[in-house]
Amino acid sequence: APTVIAQDMTVQIDANGTVKITAADIDNGSSDNCDIETWSLDTTSFDCTNVGENTVTLTVSDVNGNSATATAIVTVEDSIAPTVVAQNMTVQIDANGTASISAADIDNGSSDNCEIETWSLDITSFDCANVGENTVTLTVTDVNGNSASASAIVTVEDSIAPTVIAQDMTVQIDANGTASISAADIDNNSSDNCDIKTWSLDTTSFDCTNVGENTVTLTVTDVYGNSSTTTAIVTVEELVAPNASCAAPFTIQLDETGSASITVEDINNGSSDNCGIESMSIDVTSFDCNDVGENTVTLTVTDTSGNTSMCTTIVTVEDQIAPIVITQNISVELDSNGNA
Repeated sequence: APTVIAQDMTVQIDANGTVKITAADIDNGSSDNCDIETWSLDTTSFDCTNVGENTVTLTVSDVNGNSATATAIVTVEDSIAPTVVAQNMTVQIDANGTASISAADIDNGSSDNCEIETWSLDITSFDCANVGENTVTLTVTDVNGNSASASAIVTVEDSIAPTVIAQDMTVQIDANGTASISAADIDNNSSDNCDIKTWSLDTTSFDCTNVGENTVTLTVTDVYGNSSTTTAIVTVEELVAPNASCAAPFTIQLDETGSASITVEDINNGSSDNCGIESMSIDVTSFDCNDVGENTVTLTVTDTSGNTSMCTTIVTVEDQIAPIVITQNISVELDSNGNA
């Protein structure tokens, strides 16, 4: 029989996941005393399932039908890394200010000549600080330990508007007839999944014409431009009493009928109010002979919001009209003594 000499060898799985060998690859100088007719192998084709050491048998036959065999080790290797295909994506920050993705979201049909074992990403979690474009790396590893990577852009967006909470409030008109508020006065712990950038009100200043209930709108905008609004009631009050100012004490004269009168205008000396005076009145307007002398008169000033104040002055009543004397002639009789 032939003398069979076999040699071990290493082969690489190709891009299709297969590799073939021939008897000539394993034969290492087999010989025969006559001539060898054939060399054959029991296994010539390998695939991914054969990665590792495989025993093959080389059979050599001479021209006279004598044959002999020997075995060899064929080590099948896969050194081809996966083909990684990644895709960009957009993800939304949730109400908690976070977002997460998986390798499956980024993978776009990666493949391998054998079989992929794992897909992994270097970044899977995002928060408000990541809003915008972020580069992530997808790594694909096959069952034989070969790996490759590709990058993709994950665009993180925050489209959740703030939660706006407003509170009603009451403000007082000041001595100048005005009142002002800020957004902070109306805000009642508004919140956002990321961060709030601005708080604003459509109305911050009030005057006397706004006394009563006023609807204001609070707008809250987050750092990424999302905004929402709500309303609140601002009750404007005017509690500043008027400044009642009375004239200096003065004197009036009773007329020929024994009477005299005064008006509010006689007593008022420039009374004022921060908003406006609604009415003025005095407690005494008429005098007669019983009032000759000093009389205290009170001026009451009421503003448009019902606030009042008072002041007093002294009105001295005089009677400077002399009596009217009427005389008549009379006759008298002298008595016997010549007297009457």
